[in-house]
Amino acid sequence: MTYIENVFVCVSAPLLVTALCMGRRYLHLFLFLFAGMASCLLSAYINTFFAAVFGASAVQATVEIAPVVEEVMKLLPLLFYLLVFEPAPEPIRPAVLTIAAGFATFENICYLVQNGAENFTFLLVRGFGTGAMHILCGAVIGYGLVYVWRRTWLKFTGTFGLLGVSIGLHGIYNLLIAYEGGVQYVAYLLPTVIVLLGLLAGKLFLPRLGGKDV
Repeated sequence: MTYIENVFVCVSAPLLVTALCMGRRYLHLFLFLFAGMASCLLSAYINTFFAAVFGASAVQATVEIAPVVEEVMKLLPLLFYLLVFEPAPEPIRPAVLTIAAGFATFENICYLVQNGAENFTFLLVRGFGTGAMHILCGAVIGYGLVYVWRRTWLKFTGTFGLLGVSIGLHGIYNLLIAYEGGVQYVAYLLPTVIVLLGLLAGKLFLPRLGGKDV
């Protein structure tokens, strides 16, 4: 993770200039994107810290530590948004998906910096897989929070339940990609397929429900 903060500054700088030029209407989009990227940066430091404290191997850190740390860090900006601004249900899902996209984008950039960009096919599959995995986990939390935050008695337990599901999905994904060969490629393709099936199901069933969000 050498000089990862320098990478963060270089990636964020043009986005910040763009955000200032586009005005307040799109500012929230860039803020959530920055929040996702910053969560990825902080997760890298925290993962390294806990791996050193517990003497974890690379596989243990990937499977046991990273899913918990990363999903919690992605949730924190969203909780801040919910508690401070108390938004209507509609903006919650775009917020959490943008945070997840920012996290996945910066994670892919850091992977390229560390490992190079020679194997285009592998990087393409990994890029889509990692992005889809973070979007999938974000969708679980985002769509779930729209439901549980309408019910006071479900806010606390529902949020932790959704976090647990996203950590479980993330952990399974990381466990599969820890293997070499075909299993690794299956792991990268699985979240992409799930996201595409989810989009297809939404297109097929939402019109039959009168266009209502469920």
